[in-house]
Amino acid sequence: MLKKIAYITLLALSLTSCSDLDEINKNPNATETPLAPYLLTGSLKQGADLYWGSTNNFDSSLLFVQHWAKIQYTEPDRYDVSNTSFTSLWNTGYATLITDLNTILNFPEAQANSNYKGIALTLRSWTFLLLTDAYGSIPYKEAGLKVTPAYDTQKEVYTGLLEDLKKAQSLLGTANGAVTGDLVYKGDILKWKKLVNSLRLRIALRISDREPTLAKQAAIDATTDAAGVLSSNGDTFQFVYISSPQQNPASAWFETRDDYRISKTLVDKLYALADPRLPVYAQLPSDASVGKYVGVANGLSNSDANSQGFAKTSKPGKYFLTSTSPAVIASYSETLFNLSEAVARGFISGDAEQLYKNAITASFNQFGITDTVIISNYLNQAAVKYDATNYAKSIGTQKWIAFYGQGLDAFVEWRRLDYPLLTAGPATVLDGKIPSRFFYPGTEQSLNGTSYQAAVTAQGKDLLTTKLWFDIK
Repeated sequence: MLKKIAYITLLALSLTSCSDLDEINKNPNATETPLAPYLLTGSLKQGADLYWGSTNNFDSSLLFVQHWAKIQYTEPDRYDVSNTSFTSLWNTGYATLITDLNTILNFPEAQANSNYKGIALTLRSWTFLLLTDAYGSIPYKEAGLKVTPAYDTQKEVYTGLLEDLKKAQSLLGTANGAVTGDLVYKGDILKWKKLVNSLRLRIALRISDREPTLAKQAAIDATTDAAGVLSSNGDTFQFVYISSPQQNPASAWFETRDDYRISKTLVDKLYALADPRLPVYAQLPSDASVGKYVGVANGLSNSDANSQGFAKTSKPGKYFLTSTSPAVIASYSETLFNLSEAVARGFISGDAEQLYKNAITASFNQFGITDTVIISNYLNQAAVKYDATNYAKSIGTQKWIAFYGQGLDAFVEWRRLDYPLLTAGPATVLDGKIPSRFFYPGTEQSLNGTSYQAAVTAQGKDLLTTKLWFDIK
């Protein structure tokens, strides 16, 4: 009886003191509600880190497309990975980026004007695009609304994002209020509007082999909108880092680690084309006696990779390894390549060859190469000239070179255009194949099993080699 009385008394005290504890636990210096500028700043920084960081970029996609290679700890370069290897894109994408951007979208007008919401919807669309490009079917419509959201097919996600970006365009306007916390465009709404249309064009090409009619209309809509698309390197969407600890992720990695080199595949291609971007993309080996750029072969055993010599091989260029190196996310060069392809496909009018040349020139300019003679000589090479009979080869190869450092998008475009022709390394574990996607995180099987199983049944086995909807060849 005494025990029962004591329990009831303790429960009563607990209930009556909850409000007191809540008051004690409040931080008088903390804001009661998150502020749109802070959420925007955080989303831009976290998105750049996610896109350019180790797990999704130089420990996976940059290896798959053979921009970088591993000189030690070569398991990722041999595709010897598991369903715990690709969790950060999924977890940060959903739990941090999409959650915070949804918070901005759900704010009343007094907390976030129309421009904040247009930017948030643009960034959320970009995040969903990264996710579906990497995994395939993903939670989209129910993301953030249910604990166990259903997966949408890749087709549904792409078409939904086109509508989301159309809405984002309508929300953005120079008369719709000032924006602070924008570390990329500094509140320049006209540049955000150009980015929106450039992303719409990007998605139009993603679906072009599957849904050419819809893709054509999306390309027309994107390119005829009054806001235009990215029209100079000054419009490039990039996050510029500052000094440590807020530095470029690759810079931070190379301060303490020495795992990566530029890939032999890329070095050989750049040498074959006498490409002036090579000194930007790579460093000379620390052993001065080597005297030339030397890439590391992909997909080697640890011992074979080590034997190539740390001092005799080239690290990625210093341009990419300084604290303030920018995380380029959507470049002017990419937009020009996309316009060239849209013309080549008959989606829009224009000069595909000239746009292709302009795209290469924009890439050169992006990396500080402005000498018109050097550029002209490069463009006039037989191996570089635009081939109208095989635009995918011309655009695919040059886009692959221009995307250096942007592993996730280089990975998508290599799968979609099928150029350049890449060969898996000798010690890889996928029977001579290169990955076509990321594994779903293993936690999806345990925490969202029903939806996961439905997605896998529709899309194909949860394997690295399962081709995604957009990847028809």
